[in-house]
Order: sequence, then C-alpha cells, then structure tokens
Amino acid sequence: MAKSISDLIMEYFKRHPKKDLKHGPVVDWVTEQYLKDNPEPPRDPWRAIRKLHQEEKLIKIGKGVYRYDPDHIKEVELFDFTPEVKEEIFKRDHYQCVVCGRGRKDGIELCADHRKPKDKDGDNSVNNGQTLCMEHNLMKKNYSQTEAGKKYFIKLYEQAVSNGDKRMVDFCKCIFECYEFHKINGHIKRPNGEHK
Repeated sequence: MAKSISDLIMEYFKRHPKKDLKHGPVVDWVTEQYLKDNPEPPRDPWRAIRKLHQEEKLIKIGKGVYRYDPDHIKEVELFDFTPEVKEEIFKRDHYQCVVCGRGRKDGIELCADHRKPKDKDGDNSVNNGQTLCMEHNLMKKNYSQTEAGKKYFIKLYEQAVSNGDKRMVDFCKCIFECYEFHKINGHIKRPNGEHK
C-alpha cells in the first residue's frame, strides 16, 4: 500500500532524530519517494509538514526548519475519526474536497474534517464529517466555516472578474449580499470596494 505524504515526512524525520532539518530537502526526498507509487508529484508537502507541527509531532525551530525529537515530543490525543469512519466520509464525498473538488486523482492529500468541532459538541459521526484538501482544511482551522466560505467566494469573485465571467461575478455578489443580510462576518470586507 502506498504511503501518504505525512507518513513519508515522518519516515524522513525519524531517520534523522534530534536534527534541525530545513523543509526543502525533506520535500525533495518525500517527492522522490512518492513518485515511486504515484504518477503525479505530491501537492503541498510543506503544508503537511506544518500540519505535523500543529499536531505536535514535529518541533518548529525556525522559519522552514523542524525537528523530530522522540524524547521530548508529547503525545497529543487528537479528537479524530476512526479509520472506518474516515473511509465512509471519503467514499460519500467521492474522494474529493467538498470545497474545490480536487482529490486523490489529482495527487491531493485529503483530510476528514469535523463540520462541528468537539468544543462545540461535535461528534465523530459520518454526518459530522466532510472531506477537505489540505489547503482548505488549514484554511478552516484558521477561520470559522462561514469565514472560510466568504474568503473562498472572494477568491472566486476575483477570478471571475479577471476572466470577465459576468455570470459568476453576479453569483458571488448575490452570496455577499446574503452574508450582509444575515449580518455574518461583516469584518471581512467584500472585494474591490463592494462592501456596503
């Protein structure tokens, strides 16, 4: 069975315990190993390194420099889905991110994300799960779902303006008006002076 990007990253760090490693050589090695089992190179392995740091499996020493220290890394009990539930979530979502549609076929590492987090009484059921790519999973960790959604529509709006796609521009404006009508995330301004 092919190893995930995160598995390969940890394999590299475990081969070099207690050493300060720049992410560049790690990414190069992970890419080389990943290509042995996959036709396309891995997407965003540096983000996977950052996620492993967030999970406290790696220690961040400085910008782009991390260390694996088996003596000092504390084991963090992560609130997570069982492997069986994760697989059900991925299968239901057709093995692709529910936000951008990218998935395993694109060489994207997928995450089973809690729609409602544990600290807001979320559970580990399939119904509380959704499939996200690494990029959108990290975005959601930094923002609430509605904030992440609005930022996604701002990006979509800007692309539509750039492409001259009036239909999509109008669609995004309608979404922004819905945010404003319900007074949700007013601190995130609409793009290009569209904020009322």
